[in-house]
Amino acid sequence: MDALIRAQLDAGNPGAAFDLLVEHYQNRVYRLALAILGDPAAAQDAAQEAFLRIWKGLGGFRGQATLSTWIYAIARNAALTERKSAGQRRVLPLEEALTSASNGGPPRFAGPSRAELDIGALVARLRPRYREVIRLYYMQEQSYEEVSRMLDIPMGTVKTLLHRAKIELAAALARSTVKEG
Repeated sequence: MDALIRAQLDAGNPGAAFDLLVEHYQNRVYRLALAILGDPAAAQDAAQEAFLRIWKGLGGFRGQATLSTWIYAIARNAALTERKSAGQRRVLPLEEALTSASNGGPPRFAGPSRAELDIGALVARLRPRYREVIRLYYMQEQSYEEVSRMLDIPMGTVKTLLHRAKIELAAALARSTVKEG
């Protein structure tokens, strides 16, 4: 697809290239924004802003990076700008995000001493960087390489952040089950 978009650009058809780009990347850009922001409305705003930035910069795309890397960098920056301008962190419970992704009912997670456990609340309490990596890797099922590229951090850092996030989640889960039990 990237080659087709690039061919349209080279042929002097930026409108056609942009149409193909939006069709191919709109869901991915939205999911990335949602992983960063946690709020569907804010993610939609950030995705729209990202595509505005992409449209404005499309003529200047030099191809030094792959098209997808360029798009994800713009989308990530638009989402981070949206988060900063909101003045507060907005968090989407894991259940809502999974529901919107699967179109089914919210999943329930069984715990050792609870009939239901609010994993979304535990994830929401993680540091923003951990929360971001957990959502991209587990909810959006991105590979280490993809998360690394999307967040513009080394792959080793992705693995470290995931490991630390899982340790914090395990500790939070243990505290939660002790309180309930």
